[in-house]
Amino acid sequence: MCQKPLSLLPAEADHQRVPLPPRIVETHVSTLFFHGDCVYKLKKPVHTGFLDFTEVASRREACRREVELNRRFAPDVYLGVADISMGGDELDHVVVMRRLAEERRLSALLNDPSTVDELRKLAHMVGTIHGAAPRGPEIDALSGHAAVRRLWDEGIEQIGHYAGSVLEVGDVARLDRLSHEYLAGRAALFDSRVADGHACDGHGDLQAEDIFCLDDGPRILDCLEFDDRLRYGDVLNDIAFLAMDLERLGHRELAREFLERYREFVGGSWPTSLEHHYVAYRAHVRAKVACIRHAQGEPEARALARSFHALALAHLEAGRIDITLVGGTPGTGKSSVSRELADRLDAVVISSDDVRDELQPGRTSDPDVALHEERYAPELVEAVYDEMLRRARLMVTMGERVVLDASWLDPQRRERAHRMAASAGTPLIELRCDCSEELAEARIVRRGVQGGDSSEATVSIARLMAAEAAPWASAHVIDTGLTLDGAVSLAEAVVTRR
Repeated sequence: MCQKPLSLLPAEADHQRVPLPPRIVETHVSTLFFHGDCVYKLKKPVHTGFLDFTEVASRREACRREVELNRRFAPDVYLGVADISMGGDELDHVVVMRRLAEERRLSALLNDPSTVDELRKLAHMVGTIHGAAPRGPEIDALSGHAAVRRLWDEGIEQIGHYAGSVLEVGDVARLDRLSHEYLAGRAALFDSRVADGHACDGHGDLQAEDIFCLDDGPRILDCLEFDDRLRYGDVLNDIAFLAMDLERLGHRELAREFLERYREFVGGSWPTSLEHHYVAYRAHVRAKVACIRHAQGEPEARALARSFHALALAHLEAGRIDITLVGGTPGTGKSSVSRELADRLDAVVISSDDVRDELQPGRTSDPDVALHEERYAPELVEAVYDEMLRRARLMVTMGERVVLDASWLDPQRRERAHRMAASAGTPLIELRCDCSEELAEARIVRRGVQGGDSSEATVSIARLMAAEAAPWASAHVIDTGLTLDGAVSLAEAVVTRR
């Protein structure tokens, strides 16, 4: 039994003023003692797959680093490091913090109308800190494509220990497959983000529970101190943590609000797929933590791990990159379907008619004899398809989904598209628009009367193309005799269930 009192509090933090009730909070790596208007954070002597606090010296260094790093986000909250000693013997160390009002946690304010304004302030604060944060070769090396892949590999290996007990074996395998599917074709995207200066020493653990909305501005607590690699990275990876947490708490609209206000403040841009990828990674990290807490005996952690894991899978699915060929003879509605489908998928449309107008401006002198002449001479048509595929490859490597709008009636051109997609690590889906000949010809006539369309196809050209078309058995047929909305819904269902 202790005969002498423990020395806990440095003189600078000995200022208990508010009669708040004491309490103890456990995390997977720390125990927090709330007493008066101070909080004392004691590191547990644990060893996980990503940290080792088994030695007193490592816990002391973690405390020192925690105070140093967190003062960037909450300088008046992190008061210092205190020694726990008895009889002159140093036993352990604690981080000493100013206690903040529980009702001002962001997680407690999510249903308050003022939260949108608080998120705007928070986005500005984080953006400002990111702008001034350390950068350099070491941080860049730990932020690019190879580094992100290592983090996924390590995380999946660690979470794999819980497959079959906490998580479904098939779900862990699916997480592995989907994360690597995205990474396989997007090295240029990740590395260009680093080259453009988006990598910095961030927070690494932005959670609504650890953010306090005070009258004089936000305070963000608990940045990661035990492994620099988990703080280094793309600024989008950093803010994706809070977006994931807000969605997990049932407020997807607030997640969007935070991301958009941050983007607006810093003048940034990124493909939607990369946003999904980083939100998925952050959900995966929280699933891994919940698995560890389950192993430590926390009863509700299993359900939490499964919930986070499901969220990670949902975002990996939403962020999948693919190329969709939308083809068919003139008048079957392929361009209309392409535009509407791309809008639903947040994809980029590359149209053969638009590319042709860029490469070979002007109109043919007599469209009725132009199937293999003038702008439609075989070598010029091949040039159009080659340029479409070149642009598509560039787009998918930079994280954009692509819809390719052309007739695609030639099997050799489709084969070239397949080879390009395979080399870019991207799945390819084939859709063939189809309707009755009478309806297609009526559309062509109406289009000619209205004018303003880049297509030069006439009824006679459509009949010639249909007569020359080779079988296209690998395509999913989309009946465009329905309403446009119905046809696009069919197309969307094919793409999303691939």
